[in-house]
Amino acid sequence: MALYFLEEKKWTCKASIHIPPELLKEDISSFFPRFTQLSHVQNLDHPLIREFDVVIPVLHKNTPLGYVFIGGFGENEDVYNKVQLITAITNIIAVAIENKRLFKRQLEQERMKREMELASEMQHLLIPSQLPKCAHYELASIYKPHSVVGGDYFDFIELENDRFAFCIGDISGKGIAAALLMANFQAHFQSLIHERRSLAELVKALNQSVLRITHGDKFITFFVAEYDLRMQTLSYVNAGHNPPAMAMSGKIYRLDKGCTILGAFQELPRLEVGELYIDDEALILSYTDGLTDIRNEEGEFMDEAYGYEFLLRNHMLSASMFNEKLLEDIDLFKGAENFPDDFTVLTCKIY
Repeated sequence: MALYFLEEKKWTCKASIHIPPELLKEDISSFFPRFTQLSHVQNLDHPLIREFDVVIPVLHKNTPLGYVFIGGFGENEDVYNKVQLITAITNIIAVAIENKRLFKRQLEQERMKREMELASEMQHLLIPSQLPKCAHYELASIYKPHSVVGGDYFDFIELENDRFAFCIGDISGKGIAAALLMANFQAHFQSLIHERRSLAELVKALNQSVLRITHGDKFITFFVAEYDLRMQTLSYVNAGHNPPAMAMSGKIYRLDKGCTILGAFQELPRLEVGELYIDDEALILSYTDGLTDIRNEEGEFMDEAYGYEFLLRNHMLSASMFNEKLLEDIDLFKGAENFPDDFTVLTCKIY
């Protein structure tokens, strides 16, 4: 007797009786596809298979889980009844094997589900749970990962001398890999922003940190801005991100000055720091491309022009009220369609 099971995509002899060890080293798996039911094998030209009389496939819903080779029957033995008994035993084995496999899969799925839940909890700890609201400015966010974890990132940092900074980014890819890179990027941003670097130096340092981690296999689109309350100036760098839009005095300002994406080049080919003077109430809408990827039931996108028109109509609202109105508008626009990607909005209102 020889009993073969499929383990990690390889057929392995798990048990044998009265078979020379050197013969068991022979690979007979190429013969298995022809055994779809109980078969006689005495005539097959292989030294190991010639040791047996019959083979019984162990099947589950026509999928082979194993093969039982049996030999040594005497001429006067009741072969039929013996084979029937062995077939019944192999069917019991097949059910046991499949139940064990399904149980292991269920345990693995439960473990993965719990790990993803923990990853999601950890990722939400990295995202600001509360954003500031004061007499001079207010920030509000919308954060909707496409799966349990995502690659979108936003942050807010209070700085010395009546200044604050905010940023938004989008890591290429999805799932755990993007979430891990996002966590690492957040740590570098939090560290570097407090070293009082200029925005240009900050972005160059962040580009180097992404390259060290990903070796050019991943990249990040990123937007960072710093507002000086005393000087009423907004400085920013857009690193290949969807250009945020600022509404002020009935006009739209596209915040598109900056550089290429982070993590693609050892040295950034160009880097320009944008600067705007805020002499009136202003609202800045920054977002990831999950917003512009949203479609309605007719297949139309929420494009940039749609966003500008919405911004002009609603820029006098507070940041939190603006986001509530935006979510209502999105739900009306997309209808029954789902969000196709991670979707993040960071709104900054300056009074």
